[in-house]
Amino acid sequence: MQWIREYQPDPERRQRYTRALVITVAGNVILATGKGIVAYLSGSAALYADAANSVSDVIYSLLMVLGLWVAQQPPDLSHPQGHSRFEPLVGLMVSLAMGFAGFEAARTSIARFMSGGLAVTFGLPTFALMASAALKTWMFFAIRDIAQALASPTLEVTARDNLSDVLTSAAAFAGTLGSQLLHPLADPIAGLLVALWIFRAAFDAARENLAFLTGAGAAPELREEIAAAAHAVDGVRRVHQVIAEYVGPQLIVDLHVNVDGDISLYEAHAISDRVQEAVESLPEVDRAYIHLEPCEQHEADDAA
Repeated sequence: MQWIREYQPDPERRQRYTRALVITVAGNVILATGKGIVAYLSGSAALYADAANSVSDVIYSLLMVLGLWVAQQPPDLSHPQGHSRFEPLVGLMVSLAMGFAGFEAARTSIARFMSGGLAVTFGLPTFALMASAALKTWMFFAIRDIAQALASPTLEVTARDNLSDVLTSAAAFAGTLGSQLLHPLADPIAGLLVALWIFRAAFDAARENLAFLTGAGAAPELREEIAAAAHAVDGVRRVHQVIAEYVGPQLIVDLHVNVDGDISLYEAHAISDRVQEAVESLPEVDRAYIHLEPCEQHEADDAA
């Protein structure tokens, strides 16, 4: 009796996850430390808000290390289908960390606004923001490419967060420039814009990962791709049911397909295996369950 699903470790997949985690943790620690020091020395509210965002990035980076390590553990009796559901759970914790950073950024900016603002001098703040934007741009492309190769929602959220950080650094830079050229209140206003970007990124990440945890359905184009993969298998006459839902970061697919009702059980079983293999070869699909029906029976049901 088999109690645990078959599992074949993928060293290349694990190496890609490791590379993404190293990039994320190292990059965020460097940015949080650098921006925190410069914000303290310069007194910039916008840069402080950006530094708070980087601190939250460090927190979620550490959560990612733990969560993705658990998610990649092989199936066991406690989780016979594997531990992949831990990945979107990590995504929710990332969202909470981002939301806390948004709150801290907004709180600091409002306090600075109420006090009348502060003209921030050029120098370290400008350099820190430009360096942050450059590093985060590189991190966005690096993590995005890995996320697409792995079909990892957590890494996709991380890549989008890196892109948001580029934009928030640009807003902080505008605030620093505006406090000199326009009005000291430009700096805390830019800090509030940074906070809004953080809140938006946190909301989008929470909504997406909550969908993965609660059994959201696949997008229409993905359902069509699954049906086409099954229909392309030799021996399949028709695909008349595709129910695809997320269980963790990937899909479980329930397929009903029609085959010739006069073939042997051995032939039918071989077709079922080929359909399962074809559907599970799609990167978004974790498991596929195939139900075979004779064409004649299905046509009779349609007529009735």
